[in-house]
Amino acid sequence: MSKPGPKPFYHEGIRFECQGSGKCCTSRGSYGYVYLTLEDRKRFAEYFGLSTAQFTQQYCNSKDGHVFLKDPPEASGDCIFLEDGNRCGTYEARPGQCRTWPFWPENMKAKIWRREIASFCPGVGKGKLHTREEIEEILKRSSSEE
Repeated sequence: MSKPGPKPFYHEGIRFECQGSGKCCTSRGSYGYVYLTLEDRKRFAEYFGLSTAQFTQQYCNSKDGHVFLKDPPEASGDCIFLEDGNRCGTYEARPGQCRTWPFWPENMKAKIWRREIASFCPGVGKGKLHTREEIEEILKRSSSEE
């Protein structure tokens, strides 16, 4: 019988509710792709009244088999759909990557959470308590979409 490992820092859950700051939509100086699944592209296409192919051609790039949103013309690294510096212009159609923020596998280490997520995202500590089970289900879905 194996001994259970240490509990994750979020074992009692995490309170999070989007505050609409747009901070998660802006580049913080590194890796900033918004990856899209086919379902994401279909949802965006419907939102814009385009075919999936038209949406993909107009708004996406791809590399190594991954499709992602194009950078804005001013090369700021911010999402192309960010409006007024703090509002998602396509919130209803936003991709799965955005829907699952901040519960991404790379964020769910205690040091990273404290230093990189809780320190800048005003939604951390507010709103609904997301249980460990809910968080792990989101993480599982995120991993299967990669």
